[in-house]
Amino acid sequence: MKIVIMEPLGVEKEKLLAIAREQLSNDVEIVSYDTRVTDTERLIERGKDADVLVVANLPLSEEVIESCTKLKLISVAFTGVDHIPLDFCKEKGICVCNCAGYSTAAVADLVFGMLISLYRRLAQCDMAVRSEGTKDGLIGFELEGKKFGIIGAGAIGTRVAQIAKAFGCQVYAYSRSQKEIEGVSFVSLEELLSICDIVSLHIPLKKDTIHFIDKEKLALMKKGAILINTARGPVVDNEALAEALNEEKIAGACVDVFEKEPPVEAEHPLFHAKNTLLTPHVGFATKEAMVKRAYIVFENIRAWAKDKPQNVM
Repeated sequence: MKIVIMEPLGVEKEKLLAIAREQLSNDVEIVSYDTRVTDTERLIERGKDADVLVVANLPLSEEVIESCTKLKLISVAFTGVDHIPLDFCKEKGICVCNCAGYSTAAVADLVFGMLISLYRRLAQCDMAVRSEGTKDGLIGFELEGKKFGIIGAGAIGTRVAQIAKAFGCQVYAYSRSQKEIEGVSFVSLEELLSICDIVSLHIPLKKDTIHFIDKEKLALMKKGAILINTARGPVVDNEALAEALNEEKIAGACVDVFEKEPPVEAEHPLFHAKNTLLTPHVGFATKEAMVKRAYIVFENIRAWAKDKPQNVM
């Protein structure tokens, strides 16, 4: 079996291969690339003899997959798989697995890092100190007592709920599937949007979640509310969000994900919106998370090789 790791996975190569050897038999051939390429010709050249491809958020087109004639498994070192043509893979009998759970702690940490930074105006505080200023005009807000709304109660949403409770928030959630989390009140989407001071998104990107948060739903939110998106960029209509922010219909937004992977063009509407904190899709990017996902990548391959595939999409 030949495994080709098509792009760097954020773990030192020696450690990455050591993790692979822990999980897999010694007769497996592993090729690991230290650079990221995106053009079709070079992707085909890298993967043409592979039984298994490993990618993170590198898009694989149908043409690339079609040209990798030996391909049987794509082990995605990511939670979202919207960059992989799943229907085409199913047609070709190619199994696709993801790395569910590797970034749960990392993303939840970022939610509160961004929120506290916006609430306590940390960037402005830093600037004030460096320019010999004071706290004048820099009064912030506390999390305690706030109504914290979570849309999507999967692993990350659940962890965010636990942390929000620890901060003393009243926690509400909306989920399409029936859930029960201690200390969390499940309500309708409309009620959550209308009563919560903070709304944090944790839903996957699917056909029916594109612009899930649109102009109409933003209009339901409180004027003092903060929207946090660490899920997927297209689940929010960002033009409508920018408009709501600039017209002060909501108080602020923390956004880690966009319609495309950064770099994001300077004319993006959120770049010119009031009271925003923007990060370049770093929610998953911690040293610990990179190691966790490396283990899951190779565990997925091992399970598949034993005809017991896991994390199948």
